[in-house]
Amino acid sequence: MTQRARNPEHRRTVPSEEGASERPSISVVIPVHNEEENVAQLYHELKSVLDGLHREWEILFVDDGSQDASAEVVRRLCDEDSRVALIRFRRNFGQTAALAAGLREARGHVVITLDGDGQNDPADIPRLLEKLDEGYDLVNGWRKHRRDPFWNRRLPSWLANQLIRLITGVRVHDSGCSLKAIRREIAGEMRLYGDMHRFIPAIAHQLGAKVTEIPVHHRPRLSGRSNYGIGRTFRVILDLITVKFLSEYSTRPGHLFGLLGLLTMSVGVLVVAYLVVLKVFFGAELANRPLLLLAVFTTLVGIQLLTMGLLGEMLSRVYHESQGKPTYIVKEFYRKSPDPAARTVPAREMVETFGSRD
Repeated sequence: MTQRARNPEHRRTVPSEEGASERPSISVVIPVHNEEENVAQLYHELKSVLDGLHREWEILFVDDGSQDASAEVVRRLCDEDSRVALIRFRRNFGQTAALAAGLREARGHVVITLDGDGQNDPADIPRLLEKLDEGYDLVNGWRKHRRDPFWNRRLPSWLANQLIRLITGVRVHDSGCSLKAIRREIAGEMRLYGDMHRFIPAIAHQLGAKVTEIPVHHRPRLSGRSNYGIGRTFRVILDLITVKFLSEYSTRPGHLFGLLGLLTMSVGVLVVAYLVVLKVFFGAELANRPLLLLAVFTTLVGIQLLTMGLLGEMLSRVYHESQGKPTYIVKEFYRKSPDPAARTVPAREMVETFGSRD
């Protein structure tokens, strides 16, 4: 594999698109962190499955700052097979960053993601692709029968998935399953930050994707140790708040903060009205009543929330208008024309060409 010179303009570590004719049909993105004992076996399993599909393919291993020999093992695979590429981070940035890098560099019409620990079964990939061919944009794996410890893996995962389904409304049983098939036009529009790889189905749904799931096999880990535990449930709650806000209120933050502000101020107004009735009709003393402090507190909080909503509206407009970012996503642009050269414009080109217009 050729290496690029260290130039600020060349930030990618693997070759990008060089033409539609050279683009593979399938790209497999695999985040890897300290999996030197698993990556070679996983590659051979994948190669056997992908060769059986009779399509062009590539595998992108993203080494997320491994401290073992994972990168060296993948580099040897790259030397043996030109369809394998290595993206190596300088340090550990997390699974979300690794997936984001892989999705950015993937050239295939369909992107398959799976873990590097070997617990996802590559034999399920043909079934994912068959479901994708039914018209779906993202097919999520459902580890219906997980082969993990209950207390530190299955329980936190179940709790997290219940929260995600409740808040996002996306009816997927196992958002945390890494085995997914995603159409390129959806994968290319995803912006992943923090630990938001768990919310890929919800983010895809926000982009207008048609999402479904199928049960997949889940195998016990043969070597190495898991990097997850019960603590991730609390991080899911924080990320879930972010995803919900970005998906529902990023273009209208005043609706969220304004509603909360009006509700809080309403409590203050009702308490004040109650205290006025006590004072006027019953001559009650108000100075030492905790309700008076509650009324003042809720009123001030309501005013602050309303102010935050107005500031959020201003920031939202500055963000979208100054950068020419549209507040919508266009699937295609079509105009019937007698010109035989007229064509349907793909979504990505449509946004880049017309997205800055009012």
